[in-house]
Amino acid sequence: MNRMETCIVTGGAGFMGSHIARDLLKLGYKVVVLDDLSGGFVDNLPKGIKFIKGSVTDKELVDKIFKENHIDYVFHLAAYAAENLSHFIKRFNYNINLIGSVNQINAAINNNVKCFVFTSSIAVYGKNQLPMHEAMMPMPEDSYGISKLAVELELKISHEMFGLNYIIFRPHNVFGEHQNIGDKYRNVIGIFMNQLMQGKPLTIFGDGEQTRAFSYIRDISPIIAKSIQVKKAYNEIFNIGAEETCTVNKIAKEVMKVMGKTAKIRYLKARKEVKHAYSTHKKIKKFFGYENKYTLQDGLINMAEWAKKFEARKSKEFSDIEVKKNLPEGWC
Repeated sequence: MNRMETCIVTGGAGFMGSHIARDLLKLGYKVVVLDDLSGGFVDNLPKGIKFIKGSVTDKELVDKIFKENHIDYVFHLAAYAAENLSHFIKRFNYNINLIGSVNQINAAINNNVKCFVFTSSIAVYGKNQLPMHEAMMPMPEDSYGISKLAVELELKISHEMFGLNYIIFRPHNVFGEHQNIGDKYRNVIGIFMNQLMQGKPLTIFGDGEQTRAFSYIRDISPIIAKSIQVKKAYNEIFNIGAEETCTVNKIAKEVMKVMGKTAKIRYLKARKEVKHAYSTHKKIKKFFGYENKYTLQDGLINMAEWAKKFEARKSKEFSDIEVKKNLPEGWC
């Protein structure tokens, strides 16, 4: 009898990782989750997984996990995904997002993993022409995007050198249940919901006319989980996410509507960030028949219902800002 194939999900107690871990269980895989709980929560974890508390930066632990659990597939989601903050925490950013990823890649090569699935980001595109597509030359504008692009390039050369198969997904502005709404540095929808529950004004950097395509997690995670079964997708890169764009001003109004609360909007000095960011999804539709099943409002309603079950979470201050020059208002 063939043994059940095993997947490791790094960052599996976090937002996207916990959804992918749950989807993998439904597909019949054994699932090992590695997470240091710095941004995730134990109550996000689905029943039936093997949970190991630890960091992707712990090389010895990573090597031990791969050897002892006979890992077949890697789903690498562990990262600190705060694009704008990454300018000010460069060492931390590269240690977690790049060196932590290299530890997974090395272990995958040494243990003959069948495929390495990596969640990158459209942050790798930077200020590119719109809509962004996979054939473009990446030009990241922040340290986070640079780290993600470096991992993409490492996977490419690891395939060429060692035969490690990979699939890279570039999601964008993903939101939904299990998101860490207590993190004030990232995920604007979660930030707005948390501010409303605390009776605070909603804070927006700049004029709020930045546009993004906000992507609901339940449209994203099943495709990523099932991707290892689509062999033609191996060693390819895919944008994944919503088609509809929305301004930050509009999303603030929509969040107030689903939360049943109103608040003043406090506009802060604009940050250095890409003003407009959205991508095409022609390639993923071709390979996976991908279509979004949920509207923006569907996702917001579901997330709001989940968020209301918890008390407002106090925003955590990042404990080790490395560069304080030009730190945005509200982050000081």
